[in-house]
Amino acid sequence: MKIKKLSYSFLLWLAVSPAFSQTQIVAHRGASFLAPENTLASAKLGWKLNADAVEIDIYLSKDGQVVVCHDKTTKRTGGQDLLIAETTAEDLRTLDVGQWKGDQFKGEKIPLLAEVLETVPEGKKLVVEIKCGVEVLPALKKTVEASGKIDQAVFIAFGWETILATKAEFPSNACYWLSSKKEGLPERMEEAANLGLDGVNLHYKIVDQDVVVLADQLDLEVLCWTVDDPDEAKRLVDLGIMAITTNRPAWLKEQMERKD
Repeated sequence: MKIKKLSYSFLLWLAVSPAFSQTQIVAHRGASFLAPENTLASAKLGWKLNADAVEIDIYLSKDGQVVVCHDKTTKRTGGQDLLIAETTAEDLRTLDVGQWKGDQFKGEKIPLLAEVLETVPEGKKLVVEIKCGVEVLPALKKTVEASGKIDQAVFIAFGWETILATKAEFPSNACYWLSSKKEGLPERMEEAANLGLDGVNLHYKIVDQDVVVLADQLDLEVLCWTVDDPDEAKRLVDLGIMAITTNRPAWLKEQMERKD
C-alpha cells in the first residue's frame, strides 16, 4: 500500500534519488557491516555502495560541538570510557574508533557532524539520529545551515519531545519518531500526525499491514530499521515501506533483486 500524502522534503528525496521498488535503502551508521560505524570511512563507503542515504548518530560534546557516535560513552568503539557530554571534541578525537574493525581502519577518529555533511553527494540524504536531547538543537542548526546541505538532512529521534522540537527548528525537513514498541503505537501515530511529524521510523518486527494502513489513513510515512534479511526486506517492500535501514546496503539490494 502506498502512502497517500508525502512531505515535500521526502518527495524531493524520491525525485532526486534512484529508488529500488520505490523503497529507499539507508546505510545504518554508514556501511557498518564492512567499516567502523559512525566514521568517515563508513559514511564514504555507504555512498560508494550507492545507498540512497546514510544514517548517523549525534551527541553534543562538552564544548558544544556536534559529534558522531552511537553510544553516550566511547568505551565500545574507542576503548576509553569517556562520557561524550562531559568531554571536549578535541579530547574525543584523540581516540582511535576504527582499529577495532580492522587494521585498515586504524586512525579513524570520531567525526564532527560537519565533516560527515561534507561527504554527502548531490541527490543523497543524511539521516541524523539525535541521541541526546534538545540541548543539541542550536549547534545542530548552525552546523547544518553552514554546510549548505540543509535540504539533504533528515532527522530522527526516540525522544518524543526531542523530535517535536527538531521539527519546530527544521520545519521544512522530514522528521520521524523512532520506536521499537508496538504497545501504544496507534495513539502515538495519531499524535505524530496531529503535531506535524512526517512519519514514524520503526523496528522492522513491529511493522505490519495494520501499521501501514493506519499510516495511510493519517498521511504518515513509515520507515524501518535495521534489516539485513532479504526475505524480511522483501516483505517490507511489498507493504510499501518508504525506507529500509540496513548495515549492508549493496548486498541487501543485490539479494532483493534476485528475489524479483
